[in-house]
Amino acid sequence: MNETELAFLPALKQAELIRNKTISPLELTEIYLKRIENEDSQLGSYYYIAKEMALKDAKNKTELLTKLDNLPPFFGVTTAIKDLNTVAKMPCSYGVEALKNNIPDYDEGVVTKIKLAGLTILGKTATSQVGSFPFTECPGFSPSRNPRHLDYTSGGSSGGAAAAVAAGLCSVAHGSDGGGSIRIPAACCGVVGIKPSRGRVSQAPVGDRLNGIATQGSIGRTVSDAAALLDIMSGYITGDPYWLPDPEISFFQASQETPQPLKVAFSKDIPEIAQCCPIYRAKIEEIAHKLANLGHQVEEKCPFVADLVEPFTQVWRAGVCSSGIPLELLTPLNRWLGEGGASTRDYLNAVAQMQVISRRIVAFFANFDVLLLPVLMHPPIKVGEWQYLPFEETLGNIVKWVAPSPLANASGLPAIAIPVGIDENNLPIAVQIVGKPAAETTIIRLAAQIETSSGLTGGY
Repeated sequence: MNETELAFLPALKQAELIRNKTISPLELTEIYLKRIENEDSQLGSYYYIAKEMALKDAKNKTELLTKLDNLPPFFGVTTAIKDLNTVAKMPCSYGVEALKNNIPDYDEGVVTKIKLAGLTILGKTATSQVGSFPFTECPGFSPSRNPRHLDYTSGGSSGGAAAAVAAGLCSVAHGSDGGGSIRIPAACCGVVGIKPSRGRVSQAPVGDRLNGIATQGSIGRTVSDAAALLDIMSGYITGDPYWLPDPEISFFQASQETPQPLKVAFSKDIPEIAQCCPIYRAKIEEIAHKLANLGHQVEEKCPFVADLVEPFTQVWRAGVCSSGIPLELLTPLNRWLGEGGASTRDYLNAVAQMQVISRRIVAFFANFDVLLLPVLMHPPIKVGEWQYLPFEETLGNIVKWVAPSPLANASGLPAIAIPVGIDENNLPIAVQIVGKPAAETTIIRLAAQIETSSGLTGGY
């Protein structure tokens, strides 16, 4: 097996090779660091490369390999952390040029869990500024480009994470999702992204600023890799405002099981917001037909969510102006969003309205186990495509493009994005599966079944 084949091998297979001493943690880390050095100047998937820290960690793990019997699940495997989250002694810029030298002295709770699972952190991946946008183009940083076609975006806000996984620049990656920010870049880059249920992954030690619409999650080249990473990221940390009991089985185990026949709703469009492009419509119909042939009960139906746009946008804009970063340090588009933030009364009214609509969304699942949707309404945009449009037009374009994704954030439901095809520009086509509350195991089983039947896994 050559270095390129090893770099694109599923993370769980890499961990197995390390346990068998076929390859060492240091060798694997050196392979990825060399690939980053050779390729990331074009991709822009990393904002910071922790070369010395990663090599030191990998050397220590290589020495421990001969001394330890019971190794953590991802011992010696590589990962990267989105640059909205803190890792001790690594910069955390939030995509703001003025904060490039902001170096926290603590690990967030989920980073501690990632380290305890044996993963070696290669660096911080690119994010849209303060996580606001579904593309990753921040002043002072290289834009994050799509590994499958460099003219196009890798998505956002976890654009760097998805690009790094797809390009073989790390084994698996951490991301976060407040309106599709894991699923959108996973769809753009052709990898698997899991947005877990509200309360599944702790935000400790920081608080929740967005009323539970945002959560951290996992990105991998296979459903099993993303599921296994979610296993180690999950769990309550003292003081969390939301929490869930641990699942009865691990998410990885769910990825190895065939689902029982499910009631599957599907939709090609989001009524009164946007219509899907023809190639995505055809792919949704194809997957729905495939699921019916696999024994699932399939019906074309979608919850009404058009009235979610206004309150969700209010909360989203509030996230910009409450980020703690002075608006004058942000891009003009972010400043415009922040300056248009609601009053306290209007914000609270928007939250209440969003929660009422979310009850209706969750009630939809009384009659269905899962909802099959596109992730995006049309293929990835080109880098800079909306850069010079009026702000109102850009906002409208974003709402229409990402229309299928925010419903899972507003309602706190779990969702997974998986690649299911390639278009004429060699860009991935993806679908997402949204599940009942706390039902990650259901959507992971079904996603694995679709992955097996389509024969597609992430990486170019």
